[in-house]
Amino acid sequence: MATDSLKLYTGIYVALLALAASKWLFFNIPFFGYWEAFAGTMLSAILKTGLIVGYYQHLRSENRSLTWLMLLSLALVMLLMAAASFSIT
Repeated sequence: MATDSLKLYTGIYVALLALAASKWLFFNIPFFGYWEAFAGTMLSAILKTGLIVGYYQHLRSENRSLTWLMLLSLALVMLLMAAASFSIT
C-alpha cells in the first residue's frame, strides 16, 4: 500500500461500487432475461473478487509462487464442489 496511491484505491473502490450496482441493473432492466442477468451477475462477482484479492489483499505484489498456490487451492475447491454435486444426484 505504501507504493500505491490513494487515487488508485479510490478508482478501484468506485469500480467495486459500479460492479455491485450492476446486479440491480441486470435484474431490473427488461432487456436482460433471467439467465443473462444471472450470467452478468456471476461475471461481475468474479471481477469484484479479482479486484479485492489483487489490490486490497495485496496479492498482486506477492511472490508468484503464492499466487499459484492460491489458484491451485481455488481449483481444488472447485473440483471438490463438482465431485460433491455428482455424488448428490
